[in-house]
Amino acid sequence: MNDKDQKQLGQTLWRIADQLRGAMNADDFRDYMLAFLFLRYLSDNYEAAAKRELGPDYPTPKDGDTRVPLAQWYASNPSDIADFEAQMRRKVHYVIKPEHLWASITRLANQQHIDLLDTLRNGFKYIENESFQSAFSGLFSEINLGSEKLGRTHTEKNGKLCDIIKEIAKGLAEFSTDVDVLGDAYEYLIGQFAAGSGKKAGEFYTPQQVSNILSRIVSLDSQDPSTGPVKHLGSVFDFACGSGSLLLNVRKTLKPSGGTIGRIVGQEKNITTYNLARMNMLLHGVKDTEFEIYHGDTLLNDWDVLRETNPAKMPKFDAVVANPPFSYRWEPKSDMGDDVRFKNYGLAPKSAADFAFLLHGFHYLKDQGVMAIILPHGVLFRGGAEERIRTKLLRDGHIDTVIGLPANLFYSTGIPVCILVLKKCKKFDDVLFINAAEHFDKGKRQNVLNPEHISKIVETYQHRREEDRYAKRVDMERIEKEGFNLNISRYISTAQTEKEISLEATHAELVAIEARIREATRKHNVFLRELGLPELPGGQEIR
Repeated sequence: MNDKDQKQLGQTLWRIADQLRGAMNADDFRDYMLAFLFLRYLSDNYEAAAKRELGPDYPTPKDGDTRVPLAQWYASNPSDIADFEAQMRRKVHYVIKPEHLWASITRLANQQHIDLLDTLRNGFKYIENESFQSAFSGLFSEINLGSEKLGRTHTEKNGKLCDIIKEIAKGLAEFSTDVDVLGDAYEYLIGQFAAGSGKKAGEFYTPQQVSNILSRIVSLDSQDPSTGPVKHLGSVFDFACGSGSLLLNVRKTLKPSGGTIGRIVGQEKNITTYNLARMNMLLHGVKDTEFEIYHGDTLLNDWDVLRETNPAKMPKFDAVVANPPFSYRWEPKSDMGDDVRFKNYGLAPKSAADFAFLLHGFHYLKDQGVMAIILPHGVLFRGGAEERIRTKLLRDGHIDTVIGLPANLFYSTGIPVCILVLKKCKKFDDVLFINAAEHFDKGKRQNVLNPEHISKIVETYQHRREEDRYAKRVDMERIEKEGFNLNISRYISTAQTEKEISLEATHAELVAIEARIREATRKHNVFLRELGLPELPGGQEIR
């Protein structure tokens, strides 16, 4: 299936969502849609694996038997079920009972069966708690199947869910639904729900266009980007991963050149979004052994794995990407000044945790790694504690590139933002400034970076090219003279140079124009005389 068809599937499902949502809570309905799409993926994957495992013993559907083939096999082979499920746990890493498969659920929905709601609840609970792998633990915990928006009674709720599932099943039936297709449809729906959620969407969604910039930057060789993308990233980390789209985009960016990622690691504070991220990984074919998403507070660093004090065991990452909440108010504890993440730089102010997020990610960056983080412009010039942190990072040679982006790119805010690229060991002694703030297409609600805008930013970073009014390399001596202020306008002038005017050429042009006017008037006066009308002044011969 091509990209156009993948987008059409997403659009079809979004149209269904728009029609069925009605007065329901938007977040609840989002969770239903995405959970059902995920159940479809798990079911397809599991049934395909079961068919391979059972081989010729996999049942062929019989006339009049509406059960799924696996349900028929379970009924005929009760003594073999335990061994079969043990084998599936080893090979697929999860088990779905036949009655919980998507095809069984849609059959109940089409029948308006009163058991649909309870079957769904039991299915989600089984997958979470008894399906073997920890990747599924609590995965559906925020799916509110008891929402009053579905109806007041059990029967009303059951009926509403039947309607929703029937329509989703119809939409999916129009398309081939392999892993890439379902994954892309999931991403599309996340983006559409984010667009409709306004500022709340900033908590979990990075617009694809901005995500592409970060992904392409960290996919390049960290020490010499001009050599192009790396073949392998041992690990990539997003400490405010939201729905996981940014992490997946890094993986997707590496694929065309044959590149791979060893391990994908994320952290997310919001429980609902944390579950979305895990579903997103699995839907894109990332094995549960290849990723780890942790539910916890990044600023408090409450993940035991990251608090490892033994340098040999402390996790470090080849690439760090992040789009943390902008200017988030936080309450640093009194002992945080001694926290290994902050003690060499100081604590970010309570009014804005931007540098706290940055220092957290930077602490876990490998010496030869690269970090790209989206932040508000205030981090470039604000004083006080932020100035001290910024100055230390600059003096130590860790800030590599500052990229200014246009305003109104995000659903959560209309302010312009910047991307900071940081390295612990960088090749160049200067800082590259890129002013991309004026390079965008105007959209109805958000401004848009088209592929040419994105490529120009990335290629300017990659080859460290300078361009008048767009990009400039600035040495540390100049930055120090500016008080370690990184405001882009201090280094790249956006003022248009006035065009030089030649007085002699302008005079000659005006004389020529005056001559043409006089000649035209003279010709016009000839006709006026013939008609006996008064002549126009100014038609005298030029001598």
